[in-house]
Amino acid sequence: MRGIYNSVTDLRRQVFTAIASMAYDDNTDYSKRMEEIPYEILPGTKAKYRDSIFLERAIIGERLRLGMGLPVRDITEYTNVSDGIEESTIAKKYYDDPLINIIKFACNACPEKKVFVTNACQGCLSHQCTEVCPKDAIHIVNGKSCIDQEKCIKCGRCMDACPYHAITKLERPCAASCGMDAIKSDADGKAEIDYDKCVSCGMCLVNCPFGAIVDKGQIFQTIYAMKEGYEVIAAVAPAFVGQFGPAVTPDKVKAALKAVGFADVVEVAIGADLCTIEEAEDFLEKVPEKQPFMATSCCPAWSVMAKKNFPDFAPYISMALTPMVLTGRLIKKEKPNAKVVFIGPCAAKKLEASRKSIRSDIDFVLTFEEVMGMFNAKGIELDQITTSDPLTEGTNAGRGFAVSGGVAKAVKDLILKEHPGTEVKVQAAEGLKNCKTMLMMAKAGRLNGYLLEGMACPGGCVAGAGTLQPINKSSALVKKYATENDKKDADESAYGDRLHELSEH
Repeated sequence: MRGIYNSVTDLRRQVFTAIASMAYDDNTDYSKRMEEIPYEILPGTKAKYRDSIFLERAIIGERLRLGMGLPVRDITEYTNVSDGIEESTIAKKYYDDPLINIIKFACNACPEKKVFVTNACQGCLSHQCTEVCPKDAIHIVNGKSCIDQEKCIKCGRCMDACPYHAITKLERPCAASCGMDAIKSDADGKAEIDYDKCVSCGMCLVNCPFGAIVDKGQIFQTIYAMKEGYEVIAAVAPAFVGQFGPAVTPDKVKAALKAVGFADVVEVAIGADLCTIEEAEDFLEKVPEKQPFMATSCCPAWSVMAKKNFPDFAPYISMALTPMVLTGRLIKKEKPNAKVVFIGPCAAKKLEASRKSIRSDIDFVLTFEEVMGMFNAKGIELDQITTSDPLTEGTNAGRGFAVSGGVAKAVKDLILKEHPGTEVKVQAAEGLKNCKTMLMMAKAGRLNGYLLEGMACPGGCVAGAGTLQPINKSSALVKKYATENDKKDADESAYGDRLHELSEH
């Protein structure tokens, strides 16, 4: 279950904190420090999580490398943990493919999908499992149900029919969470990502119970840019509300970000408002006269999935720039020499910011979890911060982008406000599997005239791979926050008249 603090979460955050501490230290030999950190995170002689303390430290070493933006090492060759560190000791570094990586020696080689009978089987008289099996794969052996794995097609009908729930399905968690069917097994049974299918949503990363899947980071480079004297500005995604604890209000987050070195903090809800205005205009102009439906553009994993799997629909995905990009461009128009750091819940945003057309707008992307490492490194006690400098520029509509259905609601509300009586039909889907189903419905012509909202993460952005809190709690706090501003709809944004200059490519 997401939101449960566990040993994998703890190790991830210790690594992020160690990287941030190393970056803040002016007198550190980075190569030497990277070799020391695994021994500090996992001291002593006895393994805590696995069979060998050496294996545990080797995994921490790879996590450090990836957190620094470096690739995983080839385990067939001798290299140091710090090899290539010079490539990351810079104030500007793009994410290199692949963003999502599997540390092979951390992978448990979990079995692929398998339906099997547990010892809870009571050998009942009705044998409903055998009756419903379409492949005659279940037989009674010594009074108990037994599944022939060569015949079983994993349909799950026996599971549903068993009155004792004695039949269960075992499935590799990373593969089960992947809406792109991009994870298979290699020759050794280890997980392997098909990068032609992967859209970097990060759901495999947060669902691997062994912590074997890791994305690359830019914590070090962000702090390095601060130390080099750049004006580094945080652009904070709408999903940030409640991420650092229910008592940590948005104004406390703003103060904490300034305390760790950010020159200023801007709500990406501003960009969400501009995105709403543009998508509302596009929908009114194009649907249904020029195209049968329009899909939202702000979730990069969703839009890439749609273009990969349904290439004919590519023209129907809104051409509006995402809230991240619009906010970055707005900041750069005012402060062209500043470095802009998008802070959000999303792994896919890291690759979006690496696109050549966007690199000049967004310099770094950090997740909430990575930023927590910066807070920890600086010893920031978030709940003890006192400040009176709230965030006020985003409207309630823009702030609602963080939850499933929020984007479509903002667009629909704006259209109805400016064009009363207009029919705006909306269909929203969360999770890539459900998004695919929605597009199949569109392909069948059942969603003509609709505004389609897709979110790769189940629950919306509040469920992204870099979030810290349980999804339901985060969703509730975001929805509450999206009612507290006097500015309700996107057209009330103070930046609406800037949209044209920001949208120029």
